[in-house]
Amino acid sequence: MYQAERGLFELRKGRPLYITESANCGALVAPVDGLVPGVLEELRLFGTVRLVITSHRSESLGVGSDDTSPGFSLSLNGEGPEQIVQLASARKAIGPDDHDVRPASITELAGMTLVRLAQMLPAVVSVDVGGSESDILHGRVVKGTTLAVSASEVSAWATDGSVEVTYVSEGPVPLALADDARFMTFRESTGLREHVAVLIGQQDHWPDPLPVRIHSACLTGDLFGSLRCDCGDQLRGSLRLFAEQGGGVLLYMSQEGRDIGLANKLRAYALQGEGLDTVDADQVLGFGSDERVYGAAVQMLKTLNITRVELLTNNPNKIDAVRSAGIEVVHRRPLYGTLNRHNRAYVKAKIERSGHWLSDMLADALSEK
Repeated sequence: MYQAERGLFELRKGRPLYITESANCGALVAPVDGLVPGVLEELRLFGTVRLVITSHRSESLGVGSDDTSPGFSLSLNGEGPEQIVQLASARKAIGPDDHDVRPASITELAGMTLVRLAQMLPAVVSVDVGGSESDILHGRVVKGTTLAVSASEVSAWATDGSVEVTYVSEGPVPLALADDARFMTFRESTGLREHVAVLIGQQDHWPDPLPVRIHSACLTGDLFGSLRCDCGDQLRGSLRLFAEQGGGVLLYMSQEGRDIGLANKLRAYALQGEGLDTVDADQVLGFGSDERVYGAAVQMLKTLNITRVELLTNNPNKIDAVRSAGIEVVHRRPLYGTLNRHNRAYVKAKIERSGHWLSDMLADALSEK
């Protein structure tokens, strides 16, 4: 598994990665996110370069007819880095004859899996390598100038399913809304992410059931007060309620933009400016409607010996995840932000496209209007 982890960091640095399928067969891949001319030219030395995208992206482009394939490979026609980024992320459709399209190979899918886990744009450029070219790459691997990883190892690592979190540190952090607060950090076993548990009140005097909020990080809303979402209101509303109830826990999860990452969230915002809702914008970039999983969150709750909760959420998926982990959800408390002209479409999409329980919030606002 270690080579797969190393491969992810190589791609995050923009370096090509050699992904093997057998001893003399593989592909040299590089991320589209941050692609530079030198890397693209390096790949072209080995043959014809193709663009690999997810099935969500292929659907938005209007290509790819195999519903069972998680990704597709498109021929390139000499495009440079900027044109390739546009092909991988812009709101557009392409003609069926513009690019040769086929289901992605095992090695191509492995490369796309790694960039997705790295919260980069889920697309790679790839060139098949075999024969004498594989000998050249093998020499680079021996010298340590190119890293090699097998597609099977990437698949095993990515589909392991087990998320382990380790307690790292803690300290008191008095807050304006709750001065009796303590922050605890947890790190995932992959080393990629850190999450924070914010404990309000004295644990010995916590109410039963304990108010809990699983909150996905939102830099724009939580820190800067963005009007495009309701995240900041939900964050501060949770802390205020915890102080009033005599205690509570907020799990601040490193899942920016429903776990597509900050850079991709900003790309999605630009697409929303062109008239797409939040779900369609994510799909244009190659993502599903919600990429989050909550294994790390429930492990944090178990580490804190929390077994009965009042969950502050409008998201049914969070309820299901906590209950599936054996933690009793005694009550669900709705958590509303403030509607404005910038976030109304976002809230409506969460109701209609994601099944969030926000209809009362929208109805109240329309009634007041």
